Amino acid sequence: MPKITVDLGEKSYDIEIASGLWKQMGQTIRQLSAADKAAVITDTTVDKLYGPELEEQLKAAGFTTRRIIFPAGENHKTISTLSAVYSKMADFGLTRKDLVVTLGGGVVGDLGGFAAATFLRGIDFIQVPTTLLAQIDSSVGGKVAVDLPEGKNLVGNFYQPKGVLIDPELLKSLPARYLHDGLAEVIKCGAFGDATMFGHLETYKNTDEVLQNVNYIIATCCRLKAKVVAEDERDVGARMVLNFGHTIGHAVEKYFNYEKYTHGEAVAIGMVRMTQQTEALGLTVKGTAQRLEKLLQHYALPTDVEIPTQSIIAVVAMDKKKRGNSLTIVTIPAIGKSKLIKIPFGDLVKYVG
Repeated sequence: MPKITVDLGEKSYDIEIASGLWKQMGQTIRQLSAADKAAVITDTTVDKLYGPELEEQLKAAGFTTRRIIFPAGENHKTISTLSAVYSKMADFGLTRKDLVVTLGGGVVGDLGGFAAATFLRGIDFIQVPTTLLAQIDSSVGGKVAVDLPEGKNLVGNFYQPKGVLIDPELLKSLPARYLHDGLAEVIKCGAFGDATMFGHLETYKNTDEVLQNVNYIIATCCRLKAKVVAEDERDVGARMVLNFGHTIGHAVEKYFNYEKYTHGEAVAIGMVRMTQQTEALGLTVKGTAQRLEKLLQHYALPTDVEIPTQSIIAVVAMDKKKRGNSLTIVTIPAIGKSKLIKIPFGDLVKYVG
């Protein structure tokens, strides 16, 4: 069982990755928590697949348990949904010695983690991610948040879980589109930080081969993210490399009201568009954008969209990475390498146009 430590001193925790871990999830959670009560926060889609079984496992492990379920989809990652979750947590009588378990994809982990971070000024939580995107990215690192009408993840916190428990077998229930959604973030990791994994992804014939190698993929991405988070927990320096493709990607998501493109699809578009621009500016090796585009298309991910440049700039104006009148953008000089560039906000058009 690969166990990867996110080294943050007193806030350190382990990421456990093992096929079949689901069958002993309740007991594994009990090993991490002495809580009396465990609230399972999940969404309507995931609850139908896994909610009752996890509840029974937690009860067998000695927890008093309740499932707190909200509607699935990024458009429900809102203050109003969060308020409803708070009310259910209060009704359950959770105390600061109790536990939240987030069961689901990135939306569940973000919203449920933020609820744990802020209810009673913070109670323990454990991430049980069920999508590839959540397993390799959003469940690790302690970023928790909800969206506002003005933009994505504008209300949030840094709040580390007590553990991340990953069973790759859960990915078998994912529709193909959402497996590909996670692969966009996998490709992102390879593009900025692991040329070897990027090369492997180019050799896999289809998603069946991806699933055959998924334990390697998840572990590689988690090790990369754990290293970056340990260096820069609060996203003020080195951790910003994880935002490759996100400056434009978040704008794409918002422009289409979080309905047309998944997060990974939007990031795919953002990575290609940014790299095309940095190639034109002489900051990236020629051919890099084409190689990136080809790999994304191999996994049925979009790489271009009609969206006005000014619409991108308007969203980025609210971006968390903006500092005063400047912005740090993530570029890749070549596959497997990254460089952060601080630019005046007025120069952004050169990089997203």
